[in-house]
Amino acid sequence: MVCNESDRQTGIMAAFGGVLNVLGTFFLPPFAFLLLVSLILASFGKSLGIRKAYVSVLLKVFEYGRMKIEKASKRRSSLDEDLPPLRTNGSSPNSLISREGVKLVPEPKLERIEDVGLRGNGRAVFGLDDPMDFIKAGVEAIIDDEVTKRFAAEELSSWNLLTRTNNNYQYLSLRLTIIWCFGFLFRYTVLLPIRLLLLVFGVMWLCLCTAFIGYLPASRFKKWLNWHISLMCFRILSRAFSAIITYHNRENRAQGGGICVANHTSPIDVVVLACDNCYALIGQSHTGFFGLLQRALTRASSHIWFERSEVKDRTAVTKRLREHVEDKNKLPILIFPEGTCINNTSVMMFKKGSFEIGGTIYPAAIKYDPKFGDPFWNSSKQTAIHYLLMMMTSWAIVCEVWYLPPMIIKEGEDAVDFANRVKAEIASCGGLVDLMWDGQLKRVKAKKEWRQKQQEVFSQKIRCD
Repeated sequence: MVCNESDRQTGIMAAFGGVLNVLGTFFLPPFAFLLLVSLILASFGKSLGIRKAYVSVLLKVFEYGRMKIEKASKRRSSLDEDLPPLRTNGSSPNSLISREGVKLVPEPKLERIEDVGLRGNGRAVFGLDDPMDFIKAGVEAIIDDEVTKRFAAEELSSWNLLTRTNNNYQYLSLRLTIIWCFGFLFRYTVLLPIRLLLLVFGVMWLCLCTAFIGYLPASRFKKWLNWHISLMCFRILSRAFSAIITYHNRENRAQGGGICVANHTSPIDVVVLACDNCYALIGQSHTGFFGLLQRALTRASSHIWFERSEVKDRTAVTKRLREHVEDKNKLPILIFPEGTCINNTSVMMFKKGSFEIGGTIYPAAIKYDPKFGDPFWNSSKQTAIHYLLMMMTSWAIVCEVWYLPPMIIKEGEDAVDFANRVKAEIASCGGLVDLMWDGQLKRVKAKKEWRQKQQEVFSQKIRCD
């Protein structure tokens, strides 16, 4: 019995060794060659067009899945008219919500009596129907809140064959199941290992290069070297997500001493923009993986990291920003004025800090295609490692970037109005919803002052003179 057990273990080990030998002989050389080619092409910002062909194939597969789900929905509706049809798009079912009448905004405008109309003998009289507009707006917000839904993943118009986006698409045929299984194996056994190696190499190369640049004295050569090393490292990191980025109006890219502001969806936003330009970054100080990247970047050039909760940090940041924009020889600053990640369907309130220090603002609009992978990072629910794993097991990251013409504050315009004007331009160019609400509502409750403003509006409507 002992001999049989030993022979069995020996046979298993021999079989396992044979499998590894076959994999090393037939799969390791092409795998290593593909990785090397990806690194070389990424370093120079070139492409063989393989990723675009891959995305074209994915679109055809997604279209096939959409047609199968639609056919199943029609067949189900014909069999049983009492059952609701299968949802084949990500639109909200609350189509009766009109958003007419009272609109809940942080700063509602006070109305005059003449604007709302008079009752009785030329006097404003309270009626039981006066609160109905506010009740209607409140019920609509409960059913379909246009603010809090910006802090969740964007709903898709059709299923992209990822389990994480299957909440609204319960139908699965045998063919779709087989396609999903092949896709799962491809993403986790082919794409993930290659992307992990690219990510590890990119981070190590970034740390080594920035450490070397940090020891160089300030000079034109150091600036030139940092520029090209930064582009090369971020382009390698972008390949870790199979990123396909299309840039528009590149002549409007930020110049030295300027401030580039953009809508914020993900930490990948930095990679997307840094593949086409070199920036000095400003943002929340992190620990862990993102903290490692921040420390590496700081060795090579001047970046600004701060704690949002520290008042002293905010004052110091404002001072350093003013000093930075006064020096045209320094890199342009990249800022995300929303202060938090939004799900790429809208642009929320821009903080006024970066708009009150002067200087030229270079707006940039970033729009991702969620069909291939939703890049939104919900930092309150996902750790950095969990988020990176989701991105590297998605199909790809496909996005477009629009550089808008530079903007400066107008005479008589304050920082808040300037920020809203820039935000409106970004939202319009990127096809995003322009919201006035603060993105920090993801973490904190609505301010008491906002509720008082709504009460003032209501009291103005029913006030009697």
